[in-house]
Amino acid sequence: MGALTLARAALICATLGLFLAPWHGLQDGLSELAAWPGGSAAPLVALLLDGSRWWLWPVAMLLALAAPALLRKRAAGLAWIGAGLVLVVFGAGYAIGLNGLNWGWLAPLLGAPPAQPSLGWGALLVLAGGIGMFAAGQAARGRFGADAFVAFLVCGCGFLLVLFVFLPLVKMLSAALYEDGRLAPAAFGARLVAPEAWSLACLSTHAGCGVVWNTLLLASLTAVISTLLGLAFALLAVRGGTRGPVSAGAFRAMTILPLITPPFVVSLALIVLFGRTGIVTGFMWDWFDIPRSRWIYGLPGVLMAQVLAQAPIAFLLLDGALRAISPSLEEAASTMGARRMRVFRTVTWPLLKPALAAAFLLAFVESLADFGNPLVLGGDFDVLSTRIFFAIAGARHDPGRAAALALLLLALTFGAFALQAWWLGKRRYTTVTGKGDSGLPAALPKGLKFTCAAVAWPWMIFTGAVYGIILIGGFVHDIGRGDLSFTWRHLGTGFEVGWFDGAPAFLGSAWDSLFTTIQVAAISAPLTAGLGILLAWLIARQNFPGRRGLEFMTMLSFAIPGTVVGVSYIMAFNVPPVELTGTALILVICFVFRNLPVGVRGGIAALAQIDKSLDEASATMGGGAFQTLRRVVLPLLRPAIVAALAYSFVTAMTAVSAVIFLVSARHNLATVYIVGRVEAGEMALAIAYSTVLIVIMLVMVLGIEKLVGRARIGRGSGVGPNIRGSAPPPIRAGA
Repeated sequence: MGALTLARAALICATLGLFLAPWHGLQDGLSELAAWPGGSAAPLVALLLDGSRWWLWPVAMLLALAAPALLRKRAAGLAWIGAGLVLVVFGAGYAIGLNGLNWGWLAPLLGAPPAQPSLGWGALLVLAGGIGMFAAGQAARGRFGADAFVAFLVCGCGFLLVLFVFLPLVKMLSAALYEDGRLAPAAFGARLVAPEAWSLACLSTHAGCGVVWNTLLLASLTAVISTLLGLAFALLAVRGGTRGPVSAGAFRAMTILPLITPPFVVSLALIVLFGRTGIVTGFMWDWFDIPRSRWIYGLPGVLMAQVLAQAPIAFLLLDGALRAISPSLEEAASTMGARRMRVFRTVTWPLLKPALAAAFLLAFVESLADFGNPLVLGGDFDVLSTRIFFAIAGARHDPGRAAALALLLLALTFGAFALQAWWLGKRRYTTVTGKGDSGLPAALPKGLKFTCAAVAWPWMIFTGAVYGIILIGGFVHDIGRGDLSFTWRHLGTGFEVGWFDGAPAFLGSAWDSLFTTIQVAAISAPLTAGLGILLAWLIARQNFPGRRGLEFMTMLSFAIPGTVVGVSYIMAFNVPPVELTGTALILVICFVFRNLPVGVRGGIAALAQIDKSLDEASATMGGGAFQTLRRVVLPLLRPAIVAALAYSFVTAMTAVSAVIFLVSARHNLATVYIVGRVEAGEMALAIAYSTVLIVIMLVMVLGIEKLVGRARIGRGSGVGPNIRGSAPPPIRAGA
């Protein structure tokens, strides 16, 4: 795509936004907009002519200058005009809001302008045109390899990342710095060091510790136990000689189920088993006279639920790492006379350090971000995620306090990433080269194998019991009280279907949330996969100023816990100029940018397997960046695209921690509906709905596994690596 072509398209887009599309009201219908002064549903040109938006005349003036700059091919002029359009639109939007002038220092210049609502489709078209002009100007000046397509992608993606990733974090930080509308650094410091966060009263009294210590304790225990359990399962699966369809099926089920299970459903099963009237509790009382108690509510219950969710993910990571270790390295050590335990200790274990660190970090970060399990099982054991939620949704409604707690949670997350980088250091752990590898993996030492089996198989049985409760709990009268007689009543309550005038009518209370969830997931998944693959291609294949910064911005949302994302979106998009709360659009945007790092990393991993000489051959034959991407790269990235698409859909179906702040009565989601049923005591209906979600997710995951396949290295897999596809890293759904 040439710079002139892009500039013409951008000018047409901005002109449409000026003359045809409504300037205000992205979040409202046109009927509501008619009530705004000056007829805000009108395009900007009408608002300028009637004088109601006189401060936006610079937009029209800049567009008037764009045509001569385009005709004279003045690249610098186009770039300045595009940047000016973006600055004027957003500057005016932030300066003048629902209460009139937001920035008092502009009063001598602007006087007392009338209130203006959120930006609308017309403003979005002008912004898109401004970004296009800026990109065209940069490409015409030789930036971005003089390719307008690359320039537009970089500028557009950078703008979106700043708006939907960086800006919400800045708004959250500013909310923590303010109190009663005034800048209060002292109040900010007091919130950060408040006793509710850092108290150690639990060491000397019966009072609880601060939520920061509770969160750190829970995350550390979850990470350690999950990693050790995952390692035991991985060693058995890869090096323990487990064979047969039963073992293989059990291990595969263990890896799939947590990916498709809403994050708090395991908590429901634990309550049914170990609650005060639970199955196991009743058995222990009847047979051993052990009194009933509420021990499951608190640290033990939340820890058990999180380990059940995270151990399979750790297994998935460590299983892949063990299979990727070159067998010839272990054979070389054995040939030199090393015993099995020494081979494991000196060769296998050091090569597992990156995977162990990744498994630990993933479990730690997911525990920090977990909201559903502490909400259901936490009891008096508060953690940061739940305390943040109640600071927003509770009776006190203290956004500043919620923002300060969210910053503490964010600091813990970044600290975990820094700790992982320090532990791994700069050492290399390469085990897969371009050479063929026909070795056999080393067998486990007998003592280690026995230990792994003694740990893994009881946990497997316990996991099966928990998921068995989930499977049958929605189809019996009252599983918590032992009434196992079959019934469709709970499914009928949520998913009743009737017939009126020959057409189906969805009468169940859960249909609306299910349809909304499927629609939002179906819209956000292709957007996530598409944007992620484009960003991966830019980062891996293009050289331009700010490339590392763009990569950092894409990965930033992965490091941010879901609770923090939800709080930051509420603070950033609850008022003009970009007011999105209460709409389905904010849910889609949240899912897209929350899951974007998975698509990016999956795309980069897949591109690493595609030789750059293919791109060079396309360029030699006269193909531009767009043609190379469309005809060469994208067909080879099909497995990564499909994997990112399926993962994004699954995560959008099961997420709760971020979107619980963003749903509305009109746009409710399945997981939030289930949380509401749990709070209302309707456990059977919640389990029945969870079963429906699990079935939907199971179909998706099995389909993607069928399409993508797995990688195998070593004897029996051909010469060298046999890689049928690249999937994104396994990250717990629902974070």
